[in-house]
Amino acid sequence: MEKEALKNIFNFIEKLDGTKIPFLWKITNGSPLTKEDLIVNDDLDLSNFKITSLPEGLKVSGNLNLDYSKITSLPEDLEVGGDLSLEHSNIKSLPKLLKVGGDLDLYGCEKLESLPEGLKVNGTLYLNHCYKLQSLPKGLKVDDGINITYTKLTKYTENQLKKMVKPGYIKGIILNEDPDWDETEFAI
Repeated sequence: MEKEALKNIFNFIEKLDGTKIPFLWKITNGSPLTKEDLIVNDDLDLSNFKITSLPEGLKVSGNLNLDYSKITSLPEDLEVGGDLSLEHSNIKSLPKLLKVGGDLDLYGCEKLESLPEGLKVNGTLYLNHCYKLQSLPKGLKVDDGINITYTKLTKYTENQLKKMVKPGYIKGIILNEDPDWDETEFAI
């Protein structure tokens, strides 16, 4: 069925009984979003979608999955109540006001160069295969732990990493190991 025909069907159903056009339809087809659309009271899976950005004001009460997406940046005021997964995405940076209620998974984010100062992660922070990432930001707060492999951060000890984030903190274990990794192999 063609895009225009589906749009007409959704509009007809919305006028008929008030059923809203699905958020996924709107965001992937460039339809206008309302303030109500920006509050997602569930998980939101946008993995493998070809979107490159998300709308300002988006709040997801559950998990937000952006794995393998073309996304390069996130809105400044993004709030995720659960886990935020950006595995193998094209993300280049994270916004300063990002709120993550669970884990933040940045596995394979090869274009990510830095994390914002004051970033707060209520779960575990996964920094695996983030080849350009060279330091942790001041004020970083991680309630569980950090998993670091195949990054330039592996050259630091646990104590050095914890000092790097002061006045922030890392409450859990820092898994920081790459016994056979040659960083010149991944020079970008």
